[in-house]
Amino acid sequence: MTIDLNVDLGEGGEHDEALTALASSVNIACGGHAGDENSITRAVTLAKKYGAAIGAHPSYDDPENFGRRALDLPLAEVTDSVSRQIEALAKHADIHHVKPHGALYNQAQSDPALAGAIIAGITRFLPSTLIYTLPKGALADAATEAGHRVAGEGFIDRGYQPNGQLIPRSEPGALLNGEAAITQALQLAERSDIATLCVHGDSPDALALLKNAQTALVHFFSNQR
Repeated sequence: MTIDLNVDLGEGGEHDEALTALASSVNIACGGHAGDENSITRAVTLAKKYGAAIGAHPSYDDPENFGRRALDLPLAEVTDSVSRQIEALAKHADIHHVKPHGALYNQAQSDPALAGAIIAGITRFLPSTLIYTLPKGALADAATEAGHRVAGEGFIDRGYQPNGQLIPRSEPGALLNGEAAITQALQLAERSDIATLCVHGDSPDALALLKNAQTALVHFFSNQR
C-alpha cells in the first residue's frame, strides 16, 4: 500500500529541486498565478530527472495575488484560460494529471458551474486525464461526469473545515506545520478516498515538512503489511 506525494513547482520557490527529489508527482505552474517558458522548462527538467509524474497547475490569471483571490469571471473566460495554460505545459511534456490552483480550486469545490468550466478547459486539450481534487465536491463530480479519473487529494499543511473543505487562508487554523501536519498526513493516508497528499512548495517549511511526512508515511505503510 502506497500513497502519492505531490508538490507545486515553478512558483519561484527556492527548494524546487529538493522537493522534486522527494515527491512522486509535481504540479507545474503554467502561466496563471506564476510560470513562464523558463520556469516551466526548469520544472519539467527536474521532474524528468527525479522521475516525478508531471501535472498542470492552472489558476486564475492573477499573478499579483498568486491566484489566491476569489474572482467572479465569465465561465467561457475560465475555460479558455485553463485550456491555454494546459497547452503551455503540453508543449514541454506529456501531462499525467491536472490540479487547479488556489482560489480556482477552492471555489470550484462548491460551485458546479465553475467546476464545469474548469473541466471543459481541461477536456478541450486532454479529453481524458487524471484530476487531483478534494474527493467530495463539485469539481470531482464534474470531472467524473466528463469521463476523467479523479485522485482524491488531501493536504498535509492545510486545516480543514467540518464539511471537508479547506479553511480559508485568512482564518485561524488554515496553515499547519510540525507535528500537527504530520498527524494529519497519517490520518489522511488511512482514508480510502485519498490517493495523493500535497505539501505546498511555497511554504517556508515545505522541505522539512515533506521530509518528515515521507518518513512518517513510509513507517506507517510498512506497518500495514
